[in-house]
Amino acid sequence: MTQYTFDFDFNPRSIEGRSVLIAGGAGGLGAATATLLARDGARLTIGYRSNRDRAEALKQALEATYTAQVQLIEGDISDPSARARYVEAADSTGEGLYGMVCFAGDPARVKFEDATESDLIASMRENYIAPVLLAREAARRMQERKQEGAMVLLSTMQAVSIFEGSINYAAPKTALVQAARIMAKQWGCGIRVNVIAPGVNRAGMAMQSIRSGKYDVFLEKKIIPRFGKAEDVARVARLLLEPDNYITGQVITVDGGLTLRRDVGNR
Repeated sequence: MTQYTFDFDFNPRSIEGRSVLIAGGAGGLGAATATLLARDGARLTIGYRSNRDRAEALKQALEATYTAQVQLIEGDISDPSARARYVEAADSTGEGLYGMVCFAGDPARVKFEDATESDLIASMRENYIAPVLLAREAARRMQERKQEGAMVLLSTMQAVSIFEGSINYAAPKTALVQAARIMAKQWGCGIRVNVIAPGVNRAGMAMQSIRSGKYDVFLEKKIIPRFGKAEDVARVARLLLEPDNYITGQVITVDGGLTLRRDVGNR
């Protein structure tokens, strides 16, 4: 009689003790990801631009709920010295920097028709240049230690599907997707690089548009079942950080199917 075995290696605590840097980690998407990683025992370095009260509140909540190890670093990652501080702080914990998630960016809501050269440059700096350079800084540290690592960058559904009026924001985020693919290939199997492209999400940059009613039509026409939640993105980020992960150079669109069915609204 055939003997069947079902011995699978699902380790829910695989990220325990790993040092993870979350840039923009005190905002909605970042806080949800930090919470999930803290629950699983990761050592967290949370970078934030300026809202120290919010960052401190998150740190206290994570430490109280999960006895998590959390340190806060203030600074705008557009500043080279801030990027260096982020990476140095994360690399000083545990066995050194293992993972990086970058939620930092800017909604760049200036209409393309009104955008100046300075507006376009600012969006490129915030949404492409700064995250890419932070990834490079983190990769250098991982490579110096000769250890594996994982990175997750944040793009947008506007980078994987065409949305009218989105040039100022979508173009840099599209460039970020291609940069991530190149980095994944260039750095090889030692450092996995992936991208999350969220849709309409009740957290972070999209909240202003949701409150305005701009996206209500997607619910009314049943294009999406609901607006996204921060937890939706956090779960994917956690998957992509998983040690021994088999995913690299990919974009995962977390939008409830909006980019697939948006044309329904035009019928």
